[in-house]
Amino acid sequence: MTESRAALKPTTATGWRRLRRPLALLALCGMTAVSLQGCIEMAVGTAVMGTIAATDRRTFGAQTEDKAIAVKGENRVSNMVGSAGHVNISSFNRKVLLTGEVPDESTKTAVEREIADIAGVQSIVNDLTVAPPTSFSSRSNDTLLTGKVKASLIDAQDISANSFKVVTERAVVYLMGRVTQREGTRAAEIARGVAGVQKVVKVFEYITEDDVRQMANTPARQ
Repeated sequence: MTESRAALKPTTATGWRRLRRPLALLALCGMTAVSLQGCIEMAVGTAVMGTIAATDRRTFGAQTEDKAIAVKGENRVSNMVGSAGHVNISSFNRKVLLTGEVPDESTKTAVEREIADIAGVQSIVNDLTVAPPTSFSSRSNDTLLTGKVKASLIDAQDISANSFKVVTERAVVYLMGRVTQREGTRAAEIARGVAGVQKVVKVFEYITEDDVRQMANTPARQ
């Protein structure tokens, strides 16, 4: 009995070694596939974001600065207004749009003054309203309208949707961007045609058709 068991051990060990190799290979392939999938997803995501950034008519520096202005502004205003108001800060090519509600005129002026003190801000459009903060449902509706307007701009074949920034407050749509007169007029027409939009306000920086052609033929600027 002992000899029989001893004889079986090498065979069993050899069989396990033979079986272990394909199992290890299978596991390695599985891990590699998962890793590759993650790499592919990352590459696709990076490519998409890179394409969006590259087709933006702002320089990379201006895009970065716009984000910084918005973050700094939100931090400053939240300390000033608190729960008594609701202020949105949108920056495009260093032009800042202020929308939302504040408790009084003095706060409206103070908010603009505070934003103007942020490095990089070149101009401000102060469209704050003296009123109680809007409800959650109202803000949700504004978010929905913004999505609808963006989708409509994407569907349009005669303008570049990535040239526009859309902001909605109390069903009023604000359009920002570096666009030509034709593009600005067309985008406003599209936004007005979206159900639920009460008004469209253009906050554009106008450029010429020659400027657009030059941007299209020039590598992304820093």
